[in-house]
Amino acid sequence: MAQNGTIENGGSRNVAPPPLPQPVKNPEIKHTKIFFNNEWHSSVKGKTFPTFNPATGVKISDIEEADKVDVDKAVEAARSAGQRGSVWRQMDASSRGELLNRLADLLERERCLLATLESMDTGKPFLHAFFVDLDGSIKTLRYYAGWTDKIHGKTLPVDENFVCFTKHEPIGVCGAIIPWNLPLLMFMWKIAPALACGNTVVIKPAEQTPLTALHVGALIKEAGFPPGVVNIVPGFGPTAGAAIASHMSIDKVAFTGSTEVGQLIKEASARSNLKRVTLELGGKNPCIVFADSDLQLAVEEIQKGAFFNQGQACTAASRVYVQEQVYDEFVRLSVERAKNIVVGDPMDPRTSHGPQIDQQQFDKILELVNSGKKEGAKLECGGCEVEDKGLFIQPTIFSDVKDHMRIAKEEIFGPVQCIMKFKTQEEVIDRANSSQYGLTAAVFTRDIDRALSVSGALESGTVWVNCYNALHAQAPFGGYKMSGNGRELGEYALAEYTEVKAITIKLKEQLRL
Repeated sequence: MAQNGTIENGGSRNVAPPPLPQPVKNPEIKHTKIFFNNEWHSSVKGKTFPTFNPATGVKISDIEEADKVDVDKAVEAARSAGQRGSVWRQMDASSRGELLNRLADLLERERCLLATLESMDTGKPFLHAFFVDLDGSIKTLRYYAGWTDKIHGKTLPVDENFVCFTKHEPIGVCGAIIPWNLPLLMFMWKIAPALACGNTVVIKPAEQTPLTALHVGALIKEAGFPPGVVNIVPGFGPTAGAAIASHMSIDKVAFTGSTEVGQLIKEASARSNLKRVTLELGGKNPCIVFADSDLQLAVEEIQKGAFFNQGQACTAASRVYVQEQVYDEFVRLSVERAKNIVVGDPMDPRTSHGPQIDQQQFDKILELVNSGKKEGAKLECGGCEVEDKGLFIQPTIFSDVKDHMRIAKEEIFGPVQCIMKFKTQEEVIDRANSSQYGLTAAVFTRDIDRALSVSGALESGTVWVNCYNALHAQAPFGGYKMSGNGRELGEYALAEYTEVKAITIKLKEQLRL
């Protein structure tokens, strides 16, 4: 099928594009309880908490609230499921892959429902949830399904009369704490490599967005995973999250969220049992636009990065450096494009920009916007809430931003694009690297030598060239500096979920080769 929508078969005929997927109307919320041992449980203390639709402010449902004692029960289930002699530990590696593929099949089956729940719980446009979050989740599962029977050690040449080889073994019980901005996708980024390596999991979804995680619990059971392999504990960070980070029977914890909370988790892990920790934390990501770049492409890609998910992404393109020769034109094109972004009902297919997640985040963004005005940045567009729309903020662009301003240094986590001017390559590299963060970066230029030179000099875990937010299950993702430790995705993530054991055997002298 050609890109212009025609079928090429000895001629062409016009065909209508496929219909857009539709959200499920008034979906029933079936799963609101704590999930462990493939069963649903009420909170031991009988507590619940509400989850709201940020687009309407309407409560969706009450969720059972896991506390420390509930986490203990989930960990006990995970520990039992992963012990020697269990069904899970004795399962063939290829059979683990079959289960992951079966779960991916079930996500395909439930794709419209899961995208609807994700849109309701987060406020992101339904079509974004369907085409980005669900697509990424399914691909992540299938990618790691293919790895399950390819995780192996090495034979090592050692001195004297010995044979030495290594094995890669599961770490054990893996705790995971995921954020509210991409809840389903982060769920899969955590469980897929952990399960591929033969671990068991206790995962806490964010209290703002528990719905898709809990629904997936039912799919995990339907797929045939043994009881206790995946356990889901909805709750709050200071209680359920803290219990996971400090638990003496959890062997590793993976966290995605703020740098401040990541530091607390690393401290709790060290004070408990020195559990392994991987952290995917904040970012203040530089985008460098050289004068020779395709300016229209740069504007489009960087705005995707700045305003995707209402700016609520650790990869947000919030620090944009534009070479002085094309600075004014870049600002003009950016403002023109931003004013055409459709803000509104996330279920409307015309909408590309929804609300912020909650009042706290809404207030934080506007406070930072006001700081930009006070510190002398020029507000080109947006900068305020959408009238009569609750938690909606207009896509915002500042020009004449200086490096010392708060909006140029702090992670905003909202729809705010900051555009700065630079003269030389050396200067912009120094300025780009001057942040405490080092998650992602982007370079826009037609000069391949420059692209390679600048991408090599940037202190970031990911550098995109002439594109943005190009994330793939096959490619590692993680940060330098205070953007975190370790890597997710790709083959590199497997090392985060295995222990390496060296086995050395002394041979009899007559068997020596």
